[in-house]
Amino acid sequence: MAMRIAANILGSLAVLLAILGIFLPLLPTTPFLLLASACYARGSPRLHHWLRSHPAFGKYLRDFEAGRGIPLRGKVLALAMMWASMLYSIWKVPLAVKFVLAAIACGVTVYLLRLPTTPRDSEDAP
Repeated sequence: MAMRIAANILGSLAVLLAILGIFLPLLPTTPFLLLASACYARGSPRLHHWLRSHPAFGKYLRDFEAGRGIPLRGKVLALAMMWASMLYSIWKVPLAVKFVLAAIACGVTVYLLRLPTTPRDSEDAP
């Protein structure tokens, strides 16, 4: 019982961080959603179902968990926002930190580019 409560609390914290990640480009959304999904799967089938059927998160979470990746628009938006914030940060920080930030940005870029790109659904098409 205590483990289920801990899983639900951790899952809820992960959902909050994922929501923050929508607005803060350096905070990743998808890993927190995956963590929340795993926690809810162990702690509460009802919360797990809610997350997987959520209008904003559900499709992306189901696609990612099924190995279908993320949409091209999501990749482009994530990379553009990340690089804009990283370049600004690199401009403002001391030299030693510049290399760390550049390495992180390059690593995330490679990771995102290697993820499969989901095909456009008819509902997403203009």
